[in-house]
Amino acid sequence: MARRSLWLHPAAKPTLFLLCLLPLGYLIWAAVNNQLGANPAEALIRGLGDWTLRTLCLTLAITPLRQLFNLPALARFRRMLGLFTFFYASLHLLSYAWLDMGLDLAEIGKDIAKRPFILMGFSAWVLLLPLAATSFNRAIKALGAKRWQALHKAVYGVALIAIMHFIWMRAGKQNFGEPAIYGAILAALLGWRIQRFWRGRG
Repeated sequence: MARRSLWLHPAAKPTLFLLCLLPLGYLIWAAVNNQLGANPAEALIRGLGDWTLRTLCLTLAITPLRQLFNLPALARFRRMLGLFTFFYASLHLLSYAWLDMGLDLAEIGKDIAKRPFILMGFSAWVLLLPLAATSFNRAIKALGAKRWQALHKAVYGVALIAIMHFIWMRAGKQNFGEPAIYGAILAALLGWRIQRFWRGRG
């Protein structure tokens, strides 16, 4: 009972909100204090991308954790984590557009068309946009529960595209260690979802 009451505590959501902001706070502090290494722009862009993937994995893990450990209260954190995923994805895109491309829309368009990993990253953000825009109660009522759930299943497609973006980005340096870890996490989460689907049909 104590374990369940912890997730229902009034301070749980504000605590999670602050925890989700900590990575951004660290990156800002590191940038101001010249702690991002020899290429601070690249470190900032990649750091924001890393935290996009991490919050995405946490969002996808909510339902399995809730059901495996009988913690229905965990569901109340899924929306916040999903919105933080979009928040970090937007900052990742903005930092690329600003620090790499100088906010030159024509050059950004050319870069998206020329480099597959940029196209994948941009596509993932575009798919996240309607999910973030419909993450509120009014949108659920307007769409209806079934259509809303069908739309938000697109998050698994977003995750696959995001992993492809990460893999292609690292391909130039033949550094696939981190993408493999995120890919394994995603495969486990997708495998759990597929298993539940087939068991429900059986």
